[in-house]
Amino acid sequence: MKKILVLSNNSKGLLSFRKEVLDAICANGYDVVAAIPKADYDAYTGGLKARLIPLINLNRRGINPVTDLKLMREFRKIITSENPDVVLTYTIKPNIYGGMVCSSRKVPFIVNITGLGSAVENPGWLQKLTVGMYRRAMRGANKIFFQNSANKDFFTSRDINVAAHAQIPGSGVNLSHHVIQSYPETDSPVRFLYISRLLKEKGIEEYFAAARHFHELKADVEFHILGACEEDYKEQLAELEKQGIVKYHGVQKDVRPFIARSHCLIHPSFYPEGMSNVLLESSAAGRPVITTRRPGCREIVDEGVNGYLIDPRDTEGLIEAVGRFLSLSHSEKEKMGIAGRRKMEREFDRNIVVKAYLDAIREIIK
Repeated sequence: MKKILVLSNNSKGLLSFRKEVLDAICANGYDVVAAIPKADYDAYTGGLKARLIPLINLNRRGINPVTDLKLMREFRKIITSENPDVVLTYTIKPNIYGGMVCSSRKVPFIVNITGLGSAVENPGWLQKLTVGMYRRAMRGANKIFFQNSANKDFFTSRDINVAAHAQIPGSGVNLSHHVIQSYPETDSPVRFLYISRLLKEKGIEEYFAAARHFHELKADVEFHILGACEEDYKEQLAELEKQGIVKYHGVQKDVRPFIARSHCLIHPSFYPEGMSNVLLESSAAGRPVITTRRPGCREIVDEGVNGYLIDPRDTEGLIEAVGRFLSLSHSEKEKMGIAGRRKMEREFDRNIVVKAYLDAIREIIK
């Protein structure tokens, strides 16, 4: 039996966005092994058909030469002991350090660029270092999947193994799990929803500002928030809740009931996205979206059809877009949500991603 090894920086991503891919690989007769951080391994409660093994040295954030060298050695040890026919890598560190090991050992591998990250996007010495590491790691890649055209263009302009480039629609969205939800029966109140960590880069400050603006206007609206609150925003969030400006629901395992009760999702991110899953899932549920013109966000919106686009860090633009949405009739809002669902069915079905992986693996193995 041919073996596929998966290198990833967390199990949540595998369960939420890659499960159908891994299950399909298993169903096609391959033995699948997934290496995930030890903390995730210890907390794992099931859900994947793959056999799991723990990674001891994977630190998701920052660059530490000592720890990263240990991680590369650990990848080498795992690849040697498992002897896979193909390796799949996700996220920056598995892509780079796993890719370096695969390239040096001439092990076939498939890369998924889930976003460039600020270290690569922002010019400077760190960008030069990271691009150099990518160039070395990607030289032996059989396929490099990009989730948006801007990331693909970045690699192309730097001549990083261009022959291996291919584009997929992000992680896609499971249209059977994220079904279209009945639109709220009334516009009183209109509920906006933010689903993400409360981070500056995710646009939480612009969301707060819009909530304050419409609260001062005494508009019949509610601004809801799901996600982990970073320390920087705990005090501000508590005050906004106390004043009735926002409603905070913490971290939720299943966001679908909250999407169902909402009229529109707002995702004002300027974070380096691959393809925003929260936008895909909300659109699949039949909800209009307001987001930025950032790569990984803009591809999901047809302006004025299933949502609105604004510039990153543009508070006034967000307020204007919210105002435009509020001016729509109830039936126009609902129609916009249905258009989003249809777009997901046409362009972002996860089965497209599943097929791309199966085709790439078969091509390598034959």
